[in-house]
Amino acid sequence: MGKRTRSQRKGSSPKNRVSSHRFPAANRLPRVRGEIAEVVDLVHSAAHTAPLAKIKFEDGGIAHLGAPEGMAVGQTVAFGDKVSLRPGNVTTLDQIPEGTQICNVEMRPGDGGKIARSGGNSAMIDTRMGDYVRIQLPSGRTKDLPAKCRATIGVLGGHGRTEKPLLKAGAAHHRAKARGKLYPTVSGVAMNPVDHPHGGGNHQAVHGPSSVSRNAPPGQKVGNIAPRRTGRGRSKKEQ
Repeated sequence: MGKRTRSQRKGSSPKNRVSSHRFPAANRLPRVRGEIAEVVDLVHSAAHTAPLAKIKFEDGGIAHLGAPEGMAVGQTVAFGDKVSLRPGNVTTLDQIPEGTQICNVEMRPGDGGKIARSGGNSAMIDTRMGDYVRIQLPSGRTKDLPAKCRATIGVLGGHGRTEKPLLKAGAAHHRAKARGKLYPTVSGVAMNPVDHPHGGGNHQAVHGPSSVSRNAPPGQKVGNIAPRRTGRGRSKKEQ
């Protein structure tokens, strides 16, 4: 009998659990409208690739959100419908002009932000269409969102984090450990058949289907998990 697969081990071993005490806060847009807050600190979070801005409201409330480029301690952040196009201000998509770069965009009004949240990323307002606004995602694709979804003005900070090389394996180890990831990782095709569903064979390749059901058990749930489609996409000529 071979060893348990990584997906099985991750559920039981405390080694693979994230040290949550190292994370200062979650990056969420607070549910306020028409208020002013002050940036009191810019903090580092091991769970995020961009710095977090610690903001304090007039009533003493504290919140954290992703800090865009250009934000500084002592700056005021405005929440509401009529705000200036200053990095850090939060408003709804229908109040932002076309061509403006935004980050931490909500997919549904009030969800706190789901799109363009990694360091250096940003989306852009493409077209306003009544109750919906079309934005250009960091990947270049477009997506239609409700006009009452909120977003932060500006490009999220932390750009260039991947340009610094990992000079030794220990650096990669600590980076993975901070996020509760397994390190080092070994591909399934390099293992034996008893160790992984993709193991075995005279050469390293996935022998058989690489897609698996969403409801598959942990030892079998490897490869493409419930893919929307498989196979090579057809070109326009083939269609």
